[in-house]
Amino acid sequence: MSRSETAADTAADTAADSAAGERDEAAAGERDEAAAPAEWTADDDWTDEALALLRALRAPHRRNRAKQVAFAFYCAVLLMLSWTGVPTLGLFLQASMGADYTRHGPALLAALPSGAAALGLAVLLLAVRDGLWRGPVVPPRATTDWLLAHPVRPRPVLRPWFWLSCALAALPGLVAALGGMVALGLTVRTGLPAALGWCLAGTLCLPLLGVCAGLLVQRDPRAARLARLLTPYATALVVALAVQSALAAAGHPVPWLERIEVWSGPWGWAGAAALAPTPAAVPGGRIAAALLVALTALCLLLADRAVGTVSLPLLRERARTAAGVLAALRTVELRAARLAVAGSAGSTVRWRVRLPAPRRPWQAVYWRDALALLRTPARLGRAALLTVPALLCAVPAHDARGALSWAVTALALLFGYLALAQLLEPARIDTDDVRRSSWSPHPFAGLMLRHAVVPTALGLLLGTAGAVAVLALGGGAAAWLGPAAVPPLVAAGLVNACRGAARRDLLYRPTQPGGGNNGVLLFVLWYAAGPAVAVPLLAVPLSAALRGGTAAGPLQVAAFGLLLAAALLQWAGRRAAALSVRARRA
Repeated sequence: MSRSETAADTAADTAADSAAGERDEAAAGERDEAAAPAEWTADDDWTDEALALLRALRAPHRRNRAKQVAFAFYCAVLLMLSWTGVPTLGLFLQASMGADYTRHGPALLAALPSGAAALGLAVLLLAVRDGLWRGPVVPPRATTDWLLAHPVRPRPVLRPWFWLSCALAALPGLVAALGGMVALGLTVRTGLPAALGWCLAGTLCLPLLGVCAGLLVQRDPRAARLARLLTPYATALVVALAVQSALAAAGHPVPWLERIEVWSGPWGWAGAAALAPTPAAVPGGRIAAALLVALTALCLLLADRAVGTVSLPLLRERARTAAGVLAALRTVELRAARLAVAGSAGSTVRWRVRLPAPRRPWQAVYWRDALALLRTPARLGRAALLTVPALLCAVPAHDARGALSWAVTALALLFGYLALAQLLEPARIDTDDVRRSSWSPHPFAGLMLRHAVVPTALGLLLGTAGAVAVLALGGGAAAWLGPAAVPPLVAAGLVNACRGAARRDLLYRPTQPGGGNNGVLLFVLWYAAGPAVAVPLLAVPLSAALRGGTAAGPLQVAAFGLLLAAALLQWAGRRAAALSVRARRA
């Protein structure tokens, strides 16, 4: 056979093999197409019919729910009128009879630009954070698991839930506008209709913008990642704006910075709109209000069109998370609800930090606690941020007298407790399940007491940094009261960490035979037993030391604080021992 014939035979065999392969692939493709479900077409659309049937079936339930909502709304309005409406009317009557509230007007107007920016940015931040774990479009599980799995268009099903979220967000805005109207009417003597109208521009638009931003975060993973990245910086900016507002109210405004904040975004435009009917009106306040309203309308229009693009798996996941959080709240498992929200939001940023391994066994607990806190920088950041309002509340407590000074001091201690409670998460993790502490050679009560060492050290560092800052600004010896309050507040947090499972039986326990039911108060006292004891007791000497301003004040507070911390640590040890006993019996 010649070389050309051999090449021809080889080419023919190759062509035949490729043709056979193509036939096999075509046959396999036909089998896959026959096995795969057919795409829904316009003829399969039963959206209108399904929604009409569901409306008819749900009509009795909707009527009962409407009655419940109407009754709840009636009760809320009645409480608001009795607790706020009547006192407000009394204030206006006193003003008409000569009482002068205008002395507070300059401070209010000075604090409004940066204060409104702080509140507006906080509202947007909360709405965005809500979109990370729940979002404004969360229908019930029956809708996500059953209805949306059928050939129906998602947008007509999801739109009512979006607009329901908008209505619920607008209600607090309306209440805030009424409060702003009363404040401006009493302190600045602004006309009530004008004050209400200009305040509504910000208090209604910002929550609605927040709902739109929450929908964007809910449906777009890139927006969710950006929200997680910017959350610490936005939180720090809110605190900075609040500090600036307090300084402006105290007579230290920064006009050029306030102008930048007013025009920095929608959060600043709301403040410009609220100032429009006052003597401190910002140039261009009407333009800011128009921009805010136009931006809100545009965002609502775009969000309404984008409602149907939220993916079905995401809706199912969010519906399950929301149901789990609601179940935890109904059973008063507040920590379980917080953990569910944090897990769904995916907001826990972890740093790959390494510390040298401990060389002695007794160092293991402290090494573990320090490493756990360093790898979750969000807790350290929250502790630092909450230290700022604790220091700021000490300023009016220094100038006040009597019960007011004690109350403001207690508020400062409460912020300090919340800051230090962020550092006690390792102890709370061990008390969530006592079996996790099986690695430790110490008894469980001794392990819990050792968990207080690292938070105390970090709290002393934060308190010392705050004291140095206060001294740099011209403060006196009272600046060292902050570090003196750290040990008892850490001990109070440890008492709370060792409380164990929720005592729901307290909610239904009468205070005395035949008496009324104060179960809610009993449960709150049990739940917050540590700060409920430490804050009022520590506020008495701390308030006196703030007012006195002597060098001996911090030493006296430190001595009292150490005694109180010893008592609270003993209480925490007994609670921890009881937890261990219950775990062994189980």
